Amino acid sequence: MREIILGTAGHVDHGKTSLIRALTGIDTDRLKEEKERGITIELGFAHLDLPCGHRLGIVDVPGHEKFIRNMVAGAAGMDLVAFIIAADEGIMPQTIEHFDICRLLGVRDGLVILTKKDLVDQEWLDMVEEEVREFFRDSFLAAAPIVAVDSLSGEGLDTIIQFLDDKVAAMPFHEEFGPFRLAVDRVFSMKGFGTVITGTSLSGRVTVGEELMFYPSGLTARIRGIQVHGQDVQLVEAGHRTAINLQGIEKDEISRGDMAATPGSLIASTLLDTECRHLPSTRKDLKNRTLVRVHLGTREIVGRVILLETDALPPGASGPVQLILQEPAAVWPGDRYVIRSYSPITTIGGGTILGNAPKKRRRTLEKDRLRNRTLMATYASDNIEEKAILLIKESGAPGLTAEQLAVRTGIFGKRLKKILQLPISTGSVLVIDSESQRMIAGSTADSITRKITDFLTRFHQDNPLKATLAKEELRSRLRPVLDHKLLQALLTALVKKGVIEQIGAEIKLAGHTVTLQVNEQEMEQKIGALYQQAGLTPPNLKEVLATFTEFTEKQIRQVIDLLIAKGMVIKVNESLCFHAPAIEQLQQELITYIRREGEIDAPRFKELTGLTRKFSIPLLEYFDKIKLTIRIDDKRVLRRK
Repeated sequence: MREIILGTAGHVDHGKTSLIRALTGIDTDRLKEEKERGITIELGFAHLDLPCGHRLGIVDVPGHEKFIRNMVAGAAGMDLVAFIIAADEGIMPQTIEHFDICRLLGVRDGLVILTKKDLVDQEWLDMVEEEVREFFRDSFLAAAPIVAVDSLSGEGLDTIIQFLDDKVAAMPFHEEFGPFRLAVDRVFSMKGFGTVITGTSLSGRVTVGEELMFYPSGLTARIRGIQVHGQDVQLVEAGHRTAINLQGIEKDEISRGDMAATPGSLIASTLLDTECRHLPSTRKDLKNRTLVRVHLGTREIVGRVILLETDALPPGASGPVQLILQEPAAVWPGDRYVIRSYSPITTIGGGTILGNAPKKRRRTLEKDRLRNRTLMATYASDNIEEKAILLIKESGAPGLTAEQLAVRTGIFGKRLKKILQLPISTGSVLVIDSESQRMIAGSTADSITRKITDFLTRFHQDNPLKATLAKEELRSRLRPVLDHKLLQALLTALVKKGVIEQIGAEIKLAGHTVTLQVNEQEMEQKIGALYQQAGLTPPNLKEVLATFTEFTEKQIRQVIDLLIAKGMVIKVNESLCFHAPAIEQLQQELITYIRREGEIDAPRFKELTGLTRKFSIPLLEYFDKIKLTIRIDDKRVLRRK
């Protein structure tokens, strides 16, 4: 069953760790330095078994401004926040910053706890409570209970437990079991066990024996064991604080901030399309190309903010942003992030990931900015079908497979298949390869189809004596160059519509025929007669050109191509063509000879035909090419059918 994660937040020394110890009996400060200094430095973890039967996972975050990076890592997986404020101090700098981070990361529920109640009188406590209520006004904690506690005596703890019990008991606990993801917040090695990672399971489920892939490195490891709150389990689901023992990977190959996930479920990219909110508490505009620290899950990456609509984002404003990261990150659309200024380090904004592997967005021209606005509005909407179509459209001619689209949307399996049913049935999306479920947008297919028909029209105009065009030549001449499957799929569709005709590897516009002019008919007769008279000793192309000086080279080449298309002449190589009946007669003589003698070599072929090497070698190679014969060392035998 999905576990709910409660995270703490609040200023340093406001009693977060003491409160957790009083609630659970677990001391989340495990480091020697933490105990000596009396402050939390690293993330701490505990759990609380509630009366309703659910177990609540608890993440204790550091409150000191120097350890905000660790606080963001802990806040990334929380469902509820226990916002801690010391009654004797009230709102402090990290109170404000932690609250901004919680909102940016999408935390939507929780409670406010006033600690150190025993240090103040009732009048002071009432004043602090009024200050706190005003601070959280118009936020997700506006209506949250404010509970005053004394962690030493235990006063107020029952009220907290009752609130958490009621809150968790009312939650629906519906979880979609897609790919598993866990943001690594610790990695260490245990003697006798090997490499161990810990983190909060963000989605899906995983079992002992399965493989995990670590992003962005792409390294894989097998799960040897799983623990949840110190107990061995065979399976873990989303929401649980989890420790996973791995085999096949060393501790040094994994870093805090890596994403452990089902193989193939993520994509690593240095570009992210996002919706960014610039905090109103900042004092200056967020300018284009500002260098920032980007917090994604448990990871911090330096990057630049590219504003897609404006040159500056004023405090309190929101807008579409592309993040250019110095290192690749692996996220899903819908994941949240925080940005902090590079120096001095303060939280300045954050928001939601819209695209996890986008193209680099242009912003120079006004039309670019308008296009960015339209694209980002679609990606930010709740219409998953439109987002899927747009992703496929932006992928252009290469398209996206169903697996690639799932990674780009964060939606997998039957749910994605259902979303695509209508676009495929209406032609908004075309399936090019049924095996990989590779798809392109209908508008992309229409654009390429127009290029194909336009090219064929120009080809027939420029080459009136050529009946057809080689499919491979068309493929190589189109831009962008299409892969074979896509081209054939589009050609097949055009054939079905009666727009083109396909003859083997050749294509033409439907109804196109070669109509010879009087002089062209004369050329065809003369060149055809030349090859007929020459038999097995034809002139090469240069010699044909020299013979008919009254015709241009282009005309002669086109007539030869026409003779080849009609089957009157056979092209053996780039410079030699033979009269077809002569080749056919020789072929029969060759078959008869090899059947009688068992084999033939070059000298005996010359003796059989009376030809010089100029003609005999190209002919032998031609018979190999059409798979009549096969060469074994220096001899040829008939291929077996």
